[in-house]
Parts: sequence; structure tokens; C-alpha cells
Amino acid sequence: MKRILALMLPVAVVGIYYGAGLDQRLTLEGIKSSLQAFSDWNAKAPALVAAAYFLGYMSLSALALPGAALITLVAGALFGVVRGTLIVSFASSSGALLAFLVSRYLLRDFVQQRFDERLKTINAGIAKDGPFYLFTLRLVPLVPFFIINLLMGLTSMRPWTFYWVSQIGMLAGTVVYVNAGTQLAQIDHLSGLLSPGLLLSFTLLGIFPWLTKLGLNLWQRRRIYGRWKCPARFDRNIVVIGAGAAGLVTSYIAAAVKAKVTLVEAGKMGGDCLNYGCVPSKALIRSAKLAHQIRHADHYGLTPSVHELPFQHVMARVREVIRTVAPHDSVERYTGLGVEVWQGYARIVDPWTVEVTLKDGEKRRLTTRSIVIATGAKPFVPLLPGIENSDYVTSDTLWEEFAKRDTPPGRVVVLGGGPIGTELAQALARLGSEVTQVEKGDRILAREDAEVSDLARQALEQNGVQVLTAHSALRCERVDDQKYLVVSHQGQEKIIPFDVLICAVGRVARLEGYGLEELGIPVERTVTTNDYLETLYPNIYAAGDVVGPYQFTHMAAHQAWYAAVNGLFGSVRKFKVDYRVVPWTTFIDPEVARVGLNEQEAKAQGIAYEVTRYGLDDLDRAIADGAAHGFVKVLTVPGKDKILGVTLVGEHAGDLIAEFVLAMKWGLGLNKILSTIHTYPTWAEANRYAAGEWKRAHVSRPILVWLEYFHDWRRG
Repeated sequence: MKRILALMLPVAVVGIYYGAGLDQRLTLEGIKSSLQAFSDWNAKAPALVAAAYFLGYMSLSALALPGAALITLVAGALFGVVRGTLIVSFASSSGALLAFLVSRYLLRDFVQQRFDERLKTINAGIAKDGPFYLFTLRLVPLVPFFIINLLMGLTSMRPWTFYWVSQIGMLAGTVVYVNAGTQLAQIDHLSGLLSPGLLLSFTLLGIFPWLTKLGLNLWQRRRIYGRWKCPARFDRNIVVIGAGAAGLVTSYIAAAVKAKVTLVEAGKMGGDCLNYGCVPSKALIRSAKLAHQIRHADHYGLTPSVHELPFQHVMARVREVIRTVAPHDSVERYTGLGVEVWQGYARIVDPWTVEVTLKDGEKRRLTTRSIVIATGAKPFVPLLPGIENSDYVTSDTLWEEFAKRDTPPGRVVVLGGGPIGTELAQALARLGSEVTQVEKGDRILAREDAEVSDLARQALEQNGVQVLTAHSALRCERVDDQKYLVVSHQGQEKIIPFDVLICAVGRVARLEGYGLEELGIPVERTVTTNDYLETLYPNIYAAGDVVGPYQFTHMAAHQAWYAAVNGLFGSVRKFKVDYRVVPWTTFIDPEVARVGLNEQEAKAQGIAYEVTRYGLDDLDRAIADGAAHGFVKVLTVPGKDKILGVTLVGEHAGDLIAEFVLAMKWGLGLNKILSTIHTYPTWAEANRYAAGEWKRAHVSRPILVWLEYFHDWRRG
């Protein structure tokens, strides 16, 4: 009702304006004929005339009524240049602000909700450079000011910012018109004021800030590159340092568009994911799951077996999986795709030169238009006293150490309660190790909702893992051949013996030895980049784990597209990295997958949401597979089917989440998922049933009552 009243007020004012014939009176001839009467009135009551003029002008500006140019001339004739400029300037800005506020009150919520995803980029641009854009538009009279007022009201710009920028931006035009008004009696037609020359002058004035910004960018670029000499010619279009996921994808894209690209890798092709991370860990997890199922075969109506597990064979299979996948990332494959691969250590000498020390010690230099740093990350090892004598392993080194064993390690301590530590803890426990997991926080998987952390803990404990949360590691001790981890819990020290200590407390970017320090490229925990993945030097990019903020292989591949395209075509057009829809999965059993917000993040950010849950204990396929545990939890905008985030816990959660990722990426709501046919009986039906739960909760009760009456009537 309030919005309707707010809309009726300006409509009424417009009606009065035209109904009273004011549009016919506001002509040059009408103004000139009444000028003497206005002057006499102004001489008798200057304050009253100024106030009436101010309110009238503000109304004309707010409602975009015709006659503003003429009324501006009157200000010069009545009040003079200085006083007239002050009155018109504040009146026009106030009217613009009023239109801005009306637009925001009546339309902004509707527009933002209707086009939320499409407006995020615009809102981000307004937040960053909104005053600059508004100031430029105010200087160009070819752009209708009323349209500017309405459109800016739909954005996130603050009213005060809109007001003062409008005040300054419209000042030049105001002075011109008010000054012309001092000679109102000699003006025969407005065309002289709106001459092409004057419009061109204002347009050039509007372009001036852009030219200034361009000049500042060129000056800044010169300042950054000033101490370096740019080559006249380049050996390569792009050089990529690191052959992990980010480097491989960047190189592939560059070669696909026929750029000349060199990929430099000091270690193994495929990076951490192939050799130490995703691939070997998932192979180990699969063997561990099968071993667990064999021991509990009675769950499937079979006879359980408790034979000794051939650990050496398990590790041999892990190595075989790596060897099978390796050709996908090999030198031969990428050479065949058109990528030149050099195996050696790369160092950036200057913004366009990379020096490579090859495996035989030879040093070679390449000049290149663009450079992409894709050096990845490595496990972080905490500075615990005595850890250097503990024979600890990390998620990178344990594969080589475990390959030497005939049997699983007896007592394992996993330091860290994140995804890597949790996956390894469960897998090794299932393979026969006695595992203790130590986490200094209050729960494992702390980025997930508390109920997810609790379910993960229960799953690990059911597999024999002793999970110690709120336990801080203090030091490592060694007495003869016995090794111990000393931890603190509630002020008390506890000693945990171990045969193997696995450090899984996170990963840190590989930053040293690549010449970043010499070039002054800012680094903190990662390489500092802007939204386009540019470092301090716009032609040097970073992608993958070395830049973050998500250390996922799929995110590295995602960033690689932006690094490649911006590095090759950035002079024509650049693209900001899209982080809106990022999925991830923790591969424990049951799997934990997520995309978008969860409840703890929504609460922390103050975002309103509704929760829809569907329990997998109700899913036919889950029951048939003997895995009827877990849930689908969907967060939506209150009263709407728009998805804010999804958490999935259960078998194949990492696969099931893909449908929600697609839906969120392209703005599809739960109604679209509900109306999509899903094969029966499959795990994917869980997504449709979750959408059905939302629909059931949002059925209109009054409509159901009327439908009941309708069907009663139809039965006679």
C-alpha cells in the first residue's frame, strides 16, 4: 500500500502539471513576457521567490517534466550568475536525488530479485567505480539525466554518493545555462543554446575523465615497467610455469588458439593432483572401501571375510592407477597438442623474460608476451619441537614411504581435521591401521555445518578412528625407537604413541625460486592478483593453488581459462574470474559435497534463507544399495525456489552435486529440477525429491481449499 501511495503522488503532480496547462506556459515567449512580473515579485520578496523557484525546479527535475532548460535561464535573469547557479545546482541535485530514491523504493527490490545473477557484475562495477561512471554521464547532456537517476536508483550506490557526484557533475552545464539566462531578453530561440558545437563541447568534457583515466593507467604502466626494457620481438606468446592442472589447461587453451606456448615443469607432469593428491588418494580410498565391504559382507547378504589385507598389492594398484592416468598429462600428449614442453627450473628475469635451467644444467632464455605462474602448493609442516626427528610424512611423501611396506602401518596419527586428513584417516583405518586424528579446533571439517561435521566424525569413529578434537599438538618426542606426539586438551597434556605421523594441516603456495621477489611481485600466503588474475605486472598472471582462494583441481582448471584468455587477448578484452558457483567434495564414506552457501555461512553473512531437507533413508536406490544414510539440504531464498547453496551427504554425493551446480550457474530453480525426468531407480532422484519437498512446503493452502470445493462440485 505504501508503494502504491508513493507512486500515486508523482502521477498526481504530473497530472496537475499538464491539467493546469503549465506545459503550454513554459515556452520561451511565455517566460519572456512574464519576466518583468517575476522580477518585481523577486524585488519585493526575494527569499520567498527563491524558495518557490527551488521547489518548482526540484519538482521538474525529479519528474523529468519539460521546461527545465527554460527555468534554468530564468534563474540567471532573476538571481544573477552566482546566486542563480547555487539555487539551480542544489535544486537540480535534490530533484535528481528524489527521483533516485523513488526508483530505489519502488523498483529496486523487484529488479534485483528478478535479475540478481545478471546484476552482480554491474553492482560490483558500481561499488568499485560508480562515482566515476556517474560523473562522466553527468557531463554528457546527450544522456537524459532522468534515465540516469532511475537507473542509478536500481544499483547499490549510496544516496549521499549519488548526490554529491551529481552536484559536481552537473555544475558545468548549470553555469553555462544560468549565465545565458542573464541575457534572456536577447535570446530568440533555444537552438542557440543547444547548438551542435555546445553539445560536442559537453560530450568532449564527458570523455575527458576517460582520457584522464587512460592517461593514469599508461603512467602507472610506465612506472611499473619503467626499469625494464621491453623486447622489440618475442619468442613466445605465452610461457607457463608449472604443469599441474592450471598450467596444463592454460597451455592447452593457448595451443588450441594457435598461440606459441612453452610449458616449463621442474618435477613430474600432472603436478600434485596426479602424482600425490587426487588420483592416488582416490585409488587408496576405493581399495579401503572395498576392504571394509568385504569385512562387512553380511550387510549385503554375503559371508564376511577377515583375511589379512595385502597392503603391498594395494599400494601397487595405487601406482598402477597413476601410471594409467599419467599419459593424459604427459609430455608426449601435450607436445602432440602443439605445446612446447621444457623440463627444468624456471625463473622470471624481467616481465617478458623467463630463464630456464634444464635438467642437464644448460640455461636458456625465452622472451614472451605473457607469463602464467602455475607453480601449485605444497603441504604445510607445523614447527613443532622435535618434528624433524619424527620421520613424519605428508600427503605428498606418504605414497613413496607406504610403497615400501608389506603391511599397513600399525599406529598412525593424522595431524589435521580438514578434508585431506579426514580422508586419509578413514582410508587407513579401513586398511587395518590404528588411527588417531588430532584436530585443534572444536570439530573436523570446520567449513561444513556442525551436523555435517558430526556425521563425518561418527562415520570415522565407526571405522575405528579415534577423533580428538580441541587437542593442540605441542611437540614430538622420541625415546629409543618409540615415537610420541604430545598434545594439550583442557590444560592437560596427553601422550599419543605412533609409528607414522601424517601432517595434513593444510597447504601453502610454492613461491620461492621463481624470481617473484626480484621483480617485487607482492606475495603473502599466495601470489597477489586482481580480478583478472594479473599480478603487479599486467602481463604476468597466476592461476591455481599458488593464487587461491580455493585449492581444488577443478578451480585451477577454471582459473586457467581466464589466465590463458586474458594473457593472450587481454589487450582486446579481459574477463574477471567467476567465483559464484564453486563445488567441492570430501571423499570420505559417506561423501560430503557442497556448492554455494551452507547454514553457518548464511548466518555469518546475514543472508535470509529457507532450508529444505530430504533424507536418503527414504530413497529406493539407497535402500537397495545398503547405503540409506545421509541427506540433501538445500538453502533457498525465502518464499522462492532460487538456490543459495546445497549440502549433500551420502554415497555419490560428489556426482549428485553436479545437477545443483548447473542449476545455480544458469539461474535454474528447484521447480525446474522437479519438472525434469530422473531415471528410476537412481541416486539422482534424491535431487528431484528434495525439490519436491520444497514444492510441498510452498503449496498455497487457500488454493487447495478451493480445489477441494471444485472437486466436490465436480462429483455432484
